[in-house]
Amino acid sequence: MSFNESVLICDEVAPVLNKVLQENGLKVTYEPEITPDQIKEKIENFNIVIVRSRTKLTKELIEKASKCKIIARVGVGLDNIDQDAAKEKGIRVINAIEAAVGAVAELVLGMMLSLARQVTIANDGMKNGKWLKKELLGTELKGKYLGIVGVGNIGKRLGRLAKALNMNIIGYDVIPIDKEFSREVGLVKTDLDTLLSSSDYVSLHVPLTNETHHMINSERISKMKKTACIINVSRGGVIDEDALYDALKSGNLGGAALDVFEKEPATDNKLATLPNVICTPHIGAQTKEAQSLAANVIAEKIIQILRGVI
Repeated sequence: MSFNESVLICDEVAPVLNKVLQENGLKVTYEPEITPDQIKEKIENFNIVIVRSRTKLTKELIEKASKCKIIARVGVGLDNIDQDAAKEKGIRVINAIEAAVGAVAELVLGMMLSLARQVTIANDGMKNGKWLKKELLGTELKGKYLGIVGVGNIGKRLGRLAKALNMNIIGYDVIPIDKEFSREVGLVKTDLDTLLSSSDYVSLHVPLTNETHHMINSERISKMKKTACIINVSRGGVIDEDALYDALKSGNLGGAALDVFEKEPATDNKLATLPNVICTPHIGAQTKEAQSLAANVIAEKIIQILRGVI
């Protein structure tokens, strides 16, 4: 079966996405650097719009998408798409949540190890001619308590990696946590405040919603151990960055590792100036494997939707 729908790809994606869609007869326009004004001019001509995290599909843009049937996000989060506006127009919104699980969980593990052994400080010291052997007394992850906030696919993958390092796992979620998984890794389910006060490392894996915006604020940070570290690879708005900065600078929190920020690109974020903070530019899903898988997943979902299968 071949399709004639027109597709606008607004961000850089793995070539396999374009290839699969074209093989199935779709007419693909690939504009990875397209601006919002350009989208506004062109979006009414397309049946399918594909984005990653760079492009924001606002209500204004979606209202002009008169022919659109599907909006696809080649990634996990959907906060850059006005889902209410899409729903009002009967546009189906899909993502590739399956694709980023391994990549994001491994980044968190790398961040925990870097915080525990102060790898970034050691690296900077070496590159500046300093031998900081005596100053850099680290800790091991074995026996430490990892609090996972949001025990979905990524949270579970992280839990399994942490269990292999003999960490103790604490979990919090607003929905029931998989009981079989809990038994597998020995996860103890608790409320958020207890998790924060008990954990040596806290990793956030929640979507950005009205309920989760600034869920980690000054009050909740004050409940954490002064030696604890917080890791955020979900969405920047989940943490109050001013409160986090104050806690880290004053010594009321041990460290942080951040892959996401309230405003991106975050090239001038003050958190990046602190020595006990590791910052990365939203690279959670930025692996060859994850990007290729996400492109494949989205291509297959689009074809299946057009076929009426899903």
